[in-house]
Formats: sequence, structure tokens, C-alpha cells
Amino acid sequence: MLKLAKGLPVSLQCTPARIVKPRSVAKRGIIARSFSTEVKSQSKDDDYVQNLLHLNPRAERMKRAKVVPVATTQAAREHWKRYDKPSPETLDNNWDDIKHSTLSERGGLKEAARCLKCADAPCEKSCPSQVDVKSFITSISNKNFYGAAKTIFSDNPVGISCGMVCPVSELCVGGCNLAATEEGGINIGGLQHFATEAFMSMNIPQIRDPSLPPVESLPKSYKAKIALVGCGPASISCGTYLARLGYTDITIFERDAHIGGLSSSEIPSFRLPYEMVKYEAELMKDLGVNIVTGRELGKDFTVESLKKDGYKAVFVGVGLPTPKITKEFKGLSMKQGFYTSKDFLPLAAVSSKPEMKEANEKMGRPIMPPPRFNGGDVVVLGAGDTAFDCATSALRCGAGRVYVIFRKGFQGIRACREEVEVAIQEKCELLPFHSPTAVRIDEKTGKIKSLEVQSNQSSDGEHNGSASIQCCAVISAFGSELAPGPVRDSLSAVCDMDKWGYPVVDPMTQSTSEPSLFVGGDLGGVTKLTVEAAADGKLAAWYMHKYLQDLEGLTVPEEPEMPGFCTPVDQVDLSVDVCEGLRLPNPFGLASAPPTTTSAMIRRAFEAGWGFAVTKTYGRDKDIVTNVSPRIVRGATSGELYGPGQGSFLNIELISEKSQAYWEQSIRELKADFPKEKNVLIASVMAAYNQEDWEILAKGAVEAGADALELNMSCPHGMGEKGMGLACGQNPDYVEDICRWVKKAAVRKGPDGKMESVPVFAKLTPNITDIVEIAKRAKAGGADGVTAINTVSGLMHLNSEAKAWPNVGSEARTTYGGISGNAIRPMALRAVSAISKALPGYPILATGGADSAAVSMQFLHAGASGVQICSAVQNQDYTVVQDYITGLQALLYMQSREDLSDWNGQSRPIEEARENPWVKPYPGKHRLPDFGPYHKQKEHLAAENRKKEPLPMPPANFGARPSPQPSKAIPSINDVVGAAVPRIGAWHELSQKEHVIAEIDPDLCINCGKCYMTCNDNGYQAITFDAMTHLPEVVNKDCTGCTLCLSVCPVIDCISMVPRDGPYVPKRGIPIE
Repeated sequence: MLKLAKGLPVSLQCTPARIVKPRSVAKRGIIARSFSTEVKSQSKDDDYVQNLLHLNPRAERMKRAKVVPVATTQAAREHWKRYDKPSPETLDNNWDDIKHSTLSERGGLKEAARCLKCADAPCEKSCPSQVDVKSFITSISNKNFYGAAKTIFSDNPVGISCGMVCPVSELCVGGCNLAATEEGGINIGGLQHFATEAFMSMNIPQIRDPSLPPVESLPKSYKAKIALVGCGPASISCGTYLARLGYTDITIFERDAHIGGLSSSEIPSFRLPYEMVKYEAELMKDLGVNIVTGRELGKDFTVESLKKDGYKAVFVGVGLPTPKITKEFKGLSMKQGFYTSKDFLPLAAVSSKPEMKEANEKMGRPIMPPPRFNGGDVVVLGAGDTAFDCATSALRCGAGRVYVIFRKGFQGIRACREEVEVAIQEKCELLPFHSPTAVRIDEKTGKIKSLEVQSNQSSDGEHNGSASIQCCAVISAFGSELAPGPVRDSLSAVCDMDKWGYPVVDPMTQSTSEPSLFVGGDLGGVTKLTVEAAADGKLAAWYMHKYLQDLEGLTVPEEPEMPGFCTPVDQVDLSVDVCEGLRLPNPFGLASAPPTTTSAMIRRAFEAGWGFAVTKTYGRDKDIVTNVSPRIVRGATSGELYGPGQGSFLNIELISEKSQAYWEQSIRELKADFPKEKNVLIASVMAAYNQEDWEILAKGAVEAGADALELNMSCPHGMGEKGMGLACGQNPDYVEDICRWVKKAAVRKGPDGKMESVPVFAKLTPNITDIVEIAKRAKAGGADGVTAINTVSGLMHLNSEAKAWPNVGSEARTTYGGISGNAIRPMALRAVSAISKALPGYPILATGGADSAAVSMQFLHAGASGVQICSAVQNQDYTVVQDYITGLQALLYMQSREDLSDWNGQSRPIEEARENPWVKPYPGKHRLPDFGPYHKQKEHLAAENRKKEPLPMPPANFGARPSPQPSKAIPSINDVVGAAVPRIGAWHELSQKEHVIAEIDPDLCINCGKCYMTCNDNGYQAITFDAMTHLPEVVNKDCTGCTLCLSVCPVIDCISMVPRDGPYVPKRGIPIE
């Protein structure tokens, strides 16, 4: 019998006879599924199916009001509740990621799709490190996680850390334009964390930009010795940029045994694990930067001694090393229960970051055991981020309750919203307008027993009262300072100090009065955040570079020009040989469409990185057109989606409104500045079935310098009425004749004085029964290749008044337009693969729904050598090509790495990306959902397991060095063209013996029941759905492997198709004799 949750109302306690558990059907005596041979019962569900359908939606529910007592609902609510507030038991020693911003791949893709990719994006302007936010989010939405990480690390070498700990509500998200809408700003921090961690799993090393002069050829000034003091985010950033510039002798001196500065020692692992910080340092070390640990400024060396040792420039980014302590706590120690944040957070960090502990042990430094509060209450003083880190860490060190006390009101809390929300969710008690006045010590134990506090609110000069808070420990988080001592002495000996004893730093250059000394991070006086420290390091690197070059009499640009992030992926060659005389620098081109309306636009596109472009189709002046308006509208195929990311567009635009002379002059100008080796320009021309017209257009384009011709015989609207476009392309004889006329005319004298033939491509229409036959006739006519496909004729947006959109004029008339975008991708892939299969090796330029590198790879695999793009640019802008380039380079590179062979494109295997923001795997054999009593049971068991572990997690091995190298050659574009074609064929060629069934992963399941519902009403009633746990289960013998369940499942990889155990025997209903 199914065990029921305690306290669940009787109305929800369904009897076992109403719940189908397939593995125990026989034991319980439930009627097994049967198929009667009686004709009269074939149209009715048998008892088994009726039982299985118990929880399936029914129309009757939509027609009647439901009456349930509130008491019943209240009890039921507790059963179905997701994620109750955590208890001290579940938090004790629990250093798992708790950030609400953390995203799975599913969440990352959905969130990235919301981004508007705004012009002059405020999010970028609000980021201290100036990360190109819209570009990296574009890459994520296109499943180019490498490209996203490349964009992030280009501007921020500690991009993983910042993605995890940045107070984004005050920075980038604070400027997000979507914050003006109901759905709110984009989760930029979560997206940055997701992308950089995905890249970390790829384990690809950083290299210096190969387009820059090699370090061997640089002046001797680049060999100057440079010292960076403190291995925190400021120094990691500074060292990275100096190494990217070409400096080869950079050393970071770090006081501690571990690296990372405050990011490691004072940010708890549930916000920032140590392996993330270590990985950022490894990326820096890839460029040759050295790190020396156990060396402290003011004790082991000084700024002056570094200069005497030959260091030409010094950067100091050691933070503020001394905690501020008020008079009430002078003389108290950790043994008594008093901690400063500088005491407590490093101890808590070591207890949750195994690699930090290991580093200290290797250096022979004793480590105090982490504090254990054993259920006692703890008081934290302060209202900044550090105070709230102390509060939530104290809970994980066994505190029963934590009080956060601060002098001002809630409006005076300096901590970011994200930190405060976590503390409140974890039941920290916040006490504003109070200050400590005295500490009470237990005479027997010598430890703190209470803290006296007094209200800061006064009436007529009188305090409103005081209180005594019982506690076992007090943590002071009143900030830090540069107190008198070795660090201050070392700095004051070489540079000017202000009246508070801090170095005087120019915030525009990070320089000091000593030309060779630069200061950043907290010590610089402006910075308060990790990302701001990284920005200081970047700025300092440039002006250190300027200073070092000035020493040798060399100059650098006035405006900083920092190299970006590069890896071996960026060296992958994307050039492709299409046909004789036509080689594309990369396979991405602009289609003959709105993005190529003018030659000035094509020029900008080439400058953005497009490998080729096809001019807007033009004809002879006698066929000149004037367009109507409105004429380009969003499609209806994506539902009520507004903004970018449209799945389709519909247009009734005709060919170019510009003259033949304009385009021929434009071709001359563009080819003068963009030779064929750099960019390919294809002239798109159109005429009726008239040999003279085609020959005149062809000769004019060829003589102007076009690298190839595209014959538009496929425009589905307007032009066909003039005997052009579709009117030619639907007639095989016309196609063959036109190709023959143009091919004969498309010749010119080459650079060597010999006559050369210019490649000709026929652009095919999908609005025909057999596109392969048209392609064959184009080839017979001498065309060097074909472009497939043009837009698909269609009609969209009929409103309730029977008016279409677009509609023109006072009569609101419309016409059938051309549908483009993702909606026609399946038709385009079918056309490309069919032509490739019928005409092996015949060059094809694909167009129709390509909007990413991953999709472009599909077209290459289908047989295309190049991909023309329009709708994706209409959704955004020309710069998307950079995402396509890096995405395709990454896909090709990853094919050369054996250790990445189980990745699906740039998606990690489910084992590596298993941690789901919704679901935590159950630590046992049985699987339970993650809500109500089951969630509490899982949390209790997890807490019991944590008590048994000396550390909450084993050291991670992400980004281990040396990085794996390619184990085989990186494929070229030509290598992958047509790779999928041999697997595409007729239905009867498919295996009738190898079948699969669905398998559901209960750890990833979110209990929505979509698989159960679609199987019931669209398939084979082969999935059960437990009334208590809402866990679906596949009945293997009934599953036919149709895959509908996987198709509607909202969680990536929750359902997979696995081989059937035994043969598939269809249920025929009435047996066939």
C-alpha cells in the first residue's frame, strides 16, 4: 500500500485502487491492461485506462464550481508547498549554493530569450567592468556558451566571481530597460554565472590574442619586471591585462597560502566556491603570470625593496587588512566568543573550501577549527554585505538564531538587496536603530553570555530603551581600515598619504605620487565591490603599460585599447571552398533582403565580420518598383511574443527601389575596399523570361566586379504578377534557360589577363512541388550552385474584424506575402538535404531560418557550404555574426577533443550539469519529489549525512591544468558539409527492429504531469502519475517510443529515450487473422 503523508486530508488520500503503480499491478490484483476482441468495446477505455486517467484533466471540471472546505485546502497546501523556509537543522554545515539567481541550462536559455539587446545598453553602462551584456546574453540565447564566456572574460577576468557575487540589482540589472515592464529586469548575474561555469567545464586554456605581434618581437620594455601585491580580484585583473598586452615577467605576491584575496577568505562558499576563484587565477597563469604565496607586504618585502630588486612597476591591491573594533569589545578574544569579520569569515571559509585548507596545510600554517555554535544564539553587528555574510555563515556554523543589529534604520542598510533577502529567508532577526553598549561575560566559563544594546532613537534627547540579548558569540562587521602597521609604513615610505593614513590615488589612472606605484581595490579609496576591484586592475594595467613604455621613449594611444580574451578556439579556420572561383572567409552571409537594402549597409556588415553578402535584388530600370507600406510584420508563429526573438516575419516587400546604375557603382566601390579574399559580394538580379534583360544585368554586375551572381527566380509575391521571380522559378524550362543565358554572359578578364567565369547561383522557390527537379534543371543550365530557399508564401494576422496585417490603404487590403525566419527552417533543411542527396557535391547556399551557429551547423550538415541570414538580423543587428563565428569555431574545436565527446554541441552532459535549481537529488535509493513532507524528509536526511562528513564537499577539479589538448584534427567547414545526408532517406529504410521507450529521471522531474497528459490524450496511455507524489512513471510494456512526452517536457534531459528491452509488438486492437 502507498504510504500516505501524515496530516493529509482524507479527501486527498486516494486509495491504492485508484493509483496505478505498474510494478506492483499483479501483486495488488488490479486489473491488468487488456484489449478485447469484441468490436463493441474497442471505442471505450478499459478499467485499467480509466483508473490511469484519474488525474487527467476533464472538461467537466471547467464547467462547474468546486467546493472544498478551507481547512482541507490549508492542509493540502502544506502537502504541495514548494520550499518552505529553511530550519537551523537544514542550514547547519550546508554550504550548497543558495543564490536565487543560479540558473540551469533550461533557465538560462529562457531568461536569455527575454533580453531585448538594447541599443546603447544601460546595463553595460552600469557595469564597472563594462561587460558587453547584450552580446553575451545573445550568445547564451543561441546556445553559444563559449562565445558568451569569451565576451565576459574579455572585459572582466574575474567574470565567474562577479556573476556569483555582484549586487546586480544595484549595477547592471538596475539599468535594465525590462525593469520598466511587468516581468522585471533580466537575471544578468545568473546568466553570467551560468555561461562562465559552462566554459569552465570545457577546460580550454587562455592564450594571448594571436593577431597581436608575438612577444618575441616586442620591444625590451615588455620584458620589464612587474610586481603585483595581493592575489585578489584587482591583481588578477591587472595581471591578466598586462599579460595580454605582452608583458612576460609578472609576479603576484600573496600573503596567504591560498589565492583569491577576500573573494576566497571572506565570501562564503554558498555564494562563491573556491574552485571558481582558483580557476580565474589559472586562466591568468595560462598567460605566464607567476604567483608566489606566503609573502606579505611590510614583513617579507616593501615597495622600496621591490624597486631595488629591479621591479619597474608595482601594483598594490591588498584590500583593507585591519578590522574596525569599537571600544565595547576591546580586549575580547575568539576564545571568549568575540569575532571580527576578519576572524570569523576566513574560519568559516576554510571549513567549507577544502582546497583552502589543503593549501594552508601544505605551507605548514596551523588552522583553527571552524567555530561551532551548537545551537546557541549569535549577534552580528553591522549593515553591510560583510555583516550579512557573517549572519548566514553563522547559521551554517550551528547557530540556533542570528540577530543582525545595526545603528540606522532599514533605509540605512548598505548591503545589497540580494544578501538581505537571503538573510530574511533564513530567519535572521534584524534589529535596527540599536547599538551595543556592553558585553556580559559568564564568570564560570569566561565566555560571552549576553550583549547589552541601546536604542538610537531618542525623544527630547532621551534614549527610548535598552535590551539584553542572550548569545554565545558576537561578530563585529563594522568594516575595515588601513591601520598603522607594516602595510601603511611600506606605502608611506614611497608615496603621499592623506590625513586618514591612506595612499593618495588618482581614480582616473590608479596612480600615486610615486610614478611606478599603482594602487587599486579597497585600498584605492573608491572601490567597494569585487567587480569594481577588477575594473581598478584593468585601469591600472593600462596606465602601468603607458608608464613602462614612456620609460623607453615609446608611446601608446591616449584611449585605452585592451586585448580581449582568446583561446585556441579563436584560431579555428572557418573558410570554405564553395565552388571553383568562390571561397568564403566564413560561411555566414547576408541574404538578399532588408539587411542589404543599401551598399552603405553592406559596408557596415562587412566591417562587422560577415563573410559574404548578397545585394538586395535589383532589376533593369524599366522594371523599377515602388514598395507599399506597411510591408514587414512580425509573424504569428511564436504566439504573443513581442520584441526580438520573433520566430518568423511576413513581408510583402518587392525588390530594390534603387536603380541598376546605383548597384553597379556600389559593387565597384565595395570591391575596391573589400577584396574577395576578405569579403565576398554576390549580386542578386531579377528579370522576366527575357534573355536580353538577364544578359544585360549579368554583364553589368560582372564588369562592376561582383564575385558571384544570384539569380532571383523565387520571389513569391508581387514580382510574379510581372512575369518575374516566382513566375520563372516554377517553370523548369525557364530555370534552365535563364541559367544558361547568364552563365554564358558572366565572364570577364581576370587579373592575369585571361577570361574567367564568374560563379552563378540560382535562387530556388519552395513554393513548388519538387524543388530537386528545379535544382537539377539549374545545374543542367550551367549554374555553379543554387540558393535554397526563398520565403514561403503565406497569410498571417487576420483579426476579429477580418482584416489582415499588414493591410494597405483605406480599404485595408492585403496580399499573400513571404514568410521567413525559424518557421520555415524545416522546409529549408528539407530542401537543402534533398538537393544535396540528389546532386552530391553540388554547391548550395542555404537560407531560411538560420539564427545561430548551432542552426547554421545543421544547414552545413544538410549539405550547404554557406548560410544566408536575414530574419535574425531583423531581430537584432549586424553584430550577431560575431556570435555565429565564435559559436561555430567552438563547435568545430570541441569535435577535436575526446574528453568532450559526450557533450551535445556546447551543452554539458547531464551528469556534469545535474544540479537543478528546483531539485536536489535524494540521498538514497528511493526517489521522492521536492515539495511538502517529501522535501522536509529529504532535507532531514541530507542534514544527517552532512553531520557525518568532515567537509561538506570534496575539492572540485574544474579547470585542472594542463588543459586537455585536441586528440584529433579540428574539422574544416568542408569536412562537415553534407555529414548528415547519408542518414537521410526514405521511410522504408528506417530500422523496424530497433525501438526505444521513454525513461523519466525523477531527480530532474518537477512533477508537472505534462508527459502524463500528452500520453493520455495523444498517444498510448503509457505513463502513470502518482496522486500523492506527482511522480510520473513509464509503463515500459505500453510505451511505443513515440517521444511526445520528451517533446513537451519543460526540463532539459528529464526524459530520455532508451533502447526497448525486447521486441516491439504493436497492439492491433482486433487481431489480424
